[in-house]
Amino acid sequence: MAIIAVTCLLLLVFQKVLWLVVPFLLGLILYYFLYPPVRSLIYSGMSRDAAASVVTLAFLVLLALAVASMMPRLTSQVSHWQDTLDRYVQGGTQLLDASLRSLESHWPTLARARLADTVAARLNQGAGNISDHIEPVALGIMAWTPSLLLAPFLAFFFLRDGRRFKRFLSAAVPNAFFERTLYLLHEIDRTARAYFQGLINLTILDTVTLAAGLWLLGIPGPLTLGVICAVLAWVPYVGSILGGLLVVLVAATDFPNDPAMAYWAIGLFGLVRLLDDFFYMPLTIGKSLELHPLVTVLMIFVGGAVAGVPGLMLVLPVLGVVMVVGETIGMIVTDPRLMARHRHARNLRREQVSSDL
Repeated sequence: MAIIAVTCLLLLVFQKVLWLVVPFLLGLILYYFLYPPVRSLIYSGMSRDAAASVVTLAFLVLLALAVASMMPRLTSQVSHWQDTLDRYVQGGTQLLDASLRSLESHWPTLARARLADTVAARLNQGAGNISDHIEPVALGIMAWTPSLLLAPFLAFFFLRDGRRFKRFLSAAVPNAFFERTLYLLHEIDRTARAYFQGLINLTILDTVTLAAGLWLLGIPGPLTLGVICAVLAWVPYVGSILGGLLVVLVAATDFPNDPAMAYWAIGLFGLVRLLDDFFYMPLTIGKSLELHPLVTVLMIFVGGAVAGVPGLMLVLPVLGVVMVVGETIGMIVTDPRLMARHRHARNLRREQVSSDL
């Protein structure tokens, strides 16, 4: 109960400082990605500071070259993307209108309520110009950009000063708890690494499953859609809804005369989401964090209820770290010999400093 309560409290705090939590998580991911080459350079004889600087600089140079090479293509495709978005929105609207009119033909109550006409009028009233909806998204991305630039900055100092921080933290605890502190730091590092590894495995499983199903249905671009939906699924439920909407829009637009294709796509996506929530996620992230499948699913709902979308994203890594800290504190408090060593060390220090008074 204490672990769950602390997890919920941390989620509330993190929701208020999300501008720092997101770049911190991205920096942590970069740290685990860049740590193997840094370790190789250290083993070859280079100092840790120099190795961290060289690897971080190389990563930033490669990132800048990749962005510079992609920018002209992205700029030239902006107008094409807007036309494509308009086409997909139109295809989804036509599918919804056809589905509602089919329901009206079978349900006289819906026909008398003119459900299809009402929904169509609401959609036409709220749709407006696509650029009006894109502008807030673009402004939001621009507002988050300075915060996201902290990620490589944080990753560099994680690589360079990580061991110094561990030594500083270890030196701050009493000598009786030194071994447990080393164990705690090791387990926190292992838990964070296991979470991100589990997340990558989950993304691969979701991509393969959804891409295979879309390929069997004959929907174009199955691998691209699979990757996009798997990445969106990093935000549980909310990302899944967006991914499902994307798949349905593609199916409705590319097969305008075959509404059954969109319904098959909805069924496929629902099946993949069930596999993800109740099989893949406990098998990957839950197993990596050594969480029971029931706890994994329930805590996702708790995180969403406590902190909304940020809570859905952060609940599992936060829970994993809090569990490690709580279990370690429990082992310390319930170990009578360890507590006796601590009390004896305090008595010795008290006698030493007061011996000549």
